[in-house]
Amino acid sequence: MIGIRREDKNRWERRVPLAPDHVAELVGERQIQVLVQPSPLRVFPDMDYAAAGGRISEDLSACSVVLGVKEIPEEKLFAGKAHLCFSHVIKGQTARMPMLRRLIEIGATLLDYEPIVDRRGRRLIFFGRHAGYAGMLDTLWALGQRLQHEGFETPLGELRLAHQYSGLDEALDHVSRVGERIRHLGLPSGLRPVVVGFAGSGNVSQGAQEVFERLPFLRIDPEELPGLHEDRERPRNLLFKTVFERQHRVQRSSGGGFDAPEYRAHPDRYVSALGPLLRHLTVFVNGVYWEPGEPRLITLDHLKILFGSETQPKLRVIGDITCDIEGSIEANRRATDSGDPVYVYEPSTGETPSGVKGRGVVIMAVDNLPCELPREASEHFGDSLLPFVPALERCDWKAPFESLVLPAELRRAVIVHHGALTPAFEGLAAALERA
Repeated sequence: MIGIRREDKNRWERRVPLAPDHVAELVGERQIQVLVQPSPLRVFPDMDYAAAGGRISEDLSACSVVLGVKEIPEEKLFAGKAHLCFSHVIKGQTARMPMLRRLIEIGATLLDYEPIVDRRGRRLIFFGRHAGYAGMLDTLWALGQRLQHEGFETPLGELRLAHQYSGLDEALDHVSRVGERIRHLGLPSGLRPVVVGFAGSGNVSQGAQEVFERLPFLRIDPEELPGLHEDRERPRNLLFKTVFERQHRVQRSSGGGFDAPEYRAHPDRYVSALGPLLRHLTVFVNGVYWEPGEPRLITLDHLKILFGSETQPKLRVIGDITCDIEGSIEANRRATDSGDPVYVYEPSTGETPSGVKGRGVVIMAVDNLPCELPREASEHFGDSLLPFVPALERCDWKAPFESLVLPAELRRAVIVHHGALTPAFEGLAAALERA
């Protein structure tokens, strides 16, 4: 029996791991029972799950596996049961160690969506593209609001936050209409050229770029950035886009250059290469997966130098879609939510006042962005999760880890089993001790 828990991260979290159509297939074709906790916030109402054959129940204790989206509060974990969610424990995140410790104490099992990958390491179950969609919408909104605050009236000021649209189609249509106004009216001379830089090439960055490309733009290479401002022939009714691949983002600390195998083996030998280029960007959109030990892309020193040397630097907004606190964007000091999505990082003081006003760069740091497009994100996510559900339901979770009958993709995702860290994740013991 499979359970779908009620999400409780915040009032904005309306996503589900499986939509009613997925439950109908599990119940009708697979003969798998599904219990669904009632929720007043969920994007799909309880009655839709009941109509699909699910059973609405507050109590999920009879389920062998409990499915969720975001991390589960310690008091809502089930002793001896398997849980699958985005736990955010893999990097040893301090804030999530109480959850991990509680799972161990009660002899429970934890699987995480992030390590469910194929043989080439590509994630199989993800919200990434929808994080990119919502993150870019919120970042463009932030840019429009910041420019309005500075006295620049642009069509970008018409854009709304992702959750303020009825869905992705309406949002993309509105971005396209704003793009037509930019094409027709142009942008103020004091802003041009407006340059948006993207880091990454995966689903997050691709989703963000799909939204941006509804605007009129010209793509340039990172190497062209320094000469762009001096180009007197540049058009007034276009934005500029550049994409920073890994060889543009980092370089050897000992003498420049980039070597992919060396970087994978020794990221400590590398530093960010973005510092000198930040002065040419209006917006930086971060869609890069980051691990501790890897170089930060934008450091506090980068911003201190930038804002200390220019009255009004060109850089207005950093959209940190991946939202690793003090990670690849060191100035990302705290996560935000959909009701209060941005703050200004002030390099001279380190303060982070909410909103777009202040002497610094606006940081968009919503840590559960796909919840702003809950229906489309959940349907896409459930499509990728559904093929794995029968194996989760059939598994005898009472068996030792080495005897679990699971596809290799799911086995790699088991972090804790029967209250013990599995061999691939034993390194988390050190994080537990530190927390």
